[in-house]
Amino acid sequence: MHYNNRRRVSIISLLTIVAILVAACGTGSTAAPTSAPEEKVLKIGVEGPFTGPSARTGEEFKGSVQMAFEAINYKVGDYKIELVWIDDQSDPEKGTRAYEEAVVGQGIQAGFLGWHSSVAVAQMEVTAKHKIPHFFAMGATGLVNEKFNSDVDKYGYWMTKGWPDPSKLSIAYVNALEDAIKAGTWTPSEKKVAIYGEDTDWGRSFGGAIKKQFEDAGWTVVSEDYFTKEQTEFTPLLTRYKDEGVPVLAGTSTIPPSISAFIKQSDDVGLKSLIIADGLGWVGEWYNLTGSSSDYVVDQIPGWTTDEAKKFATDFEAKWGITPSPSAAGLSYDFANFFIKVLQTALQDYGELTSETIYKVGKEKVWTGQLTFTDGIVMSEYKYTAETIPDPVVGKGAYIFPVLQYHGGDSMVIWPDEWKSGDIEAKP
Repeated sequence: MHYNNRRRVSIISLLTIVAILVAACGTGSTAAPTSAPEEKVLKIGVEGPFTGPSARTGEEFKGSVQMAFEAINYKVGDYKIELVWIDDQSDPEKGTRAYEEAVVGQGIQAGFLGWHSSVAVAQMEVTAKHKIPHFFAMGATGLVNEKFNSDVDKYGYWMTKGWPDPSKLSIAYVNALEDAIKAGTWTPSEKKVAIYGEDTDWGRSFGGAIKKQFEDAGWTVVSEDYFTKEQTEFTPLLTRYKDEGVPVLAGTSTIPPSISAFIKQSDDVGLKSLIIADGLGWVGEWYNLTGSSSDYVVDQIPGWTTDEAKKFATDFEAKWGITPSPSAAGLSYDFANFFIKVLQTALQDYGELTSETIYKVGKEKVWTGQLTFTDGIVMSEYKYTAETIPDPVVGKGAYIFPVLQYHGGDSMVIWPDEWKSGDIEAKP
């Protein structure tokens, strides 16, 4: 055979063998396994003041949220949950930018929590713009309710509040004082009150609400004073209250350094007024910040009342090295777990976790009271209805705070009667 012919036959034979081998690999039972499907990931924004003047509250948020998600191994069904921390720094403008970055840069599909009212009002624009459902923000101002109800289709993405309108809780202070006067257990020199508070949406909402409630109960409001969140010098204001002989001061601040300075300086100037300091106990170390100056101060916060709640507080302190407050760590832990229940329901009902399916569960089941949360450590039940949204249902057996008075770092419930452990006492 000619050399070129022999070469041509050899090449053809080789190609035939290769073709047979390739075909065998494609049809046999020993085909190479396909790669595992890519893990599904759901990014969730957690809003809070993680730096800035309220960073101590942010610490409690972060610790409690991590504990809730660690308990489910950061998994909901076949989704891995990634938490994106949205640091508002207690500033509406910074909080808005941080939320925008979490959506556009980090790709969050939903969010929850939040502390400041002014931040909440501003961030509602971001959630409306991007249609990101956000749950359980504790910015309580009535401005959130007004904005929500002005266009529910637009602003309803700010799905639910984790703290009701201040007026729904502040009335308890007025009722506590009025009941004590009627019972003869406490008698003010005259029914006059001074309103004070931080100059924010929250401070003014609380101040405006309790001012009207006192006036409706026959009290005279002698002044209404608001100060910046950063203010820590109150001696001139407190001296004026002392000189005017105002028997009751009623106000609030969300900033621990500010409210603790107000309380300590009231003692320094010798003020004997009964002080309502709504939120003094919102951080676990409130007594370390105020000492005995907080004696006889009246506040309204939940407590660690069950064995499960007490265990959580113990576990939290052991894990993070800070003392938790029921208002910050306790509520954020409950809302983290309620949010997990929302995610589980969305996956069960719709087979996937997206902004749209999470929003649908909020609208169809949370807003209507079909989906509630009864496994919390602070409240008996967290529930929303068409009549209350975006606020939770408030009342006994639902969302309610007792009114208490501080003595030596401990608290004594003074209202309502069925819960109280003692009567209100005037500062000696």
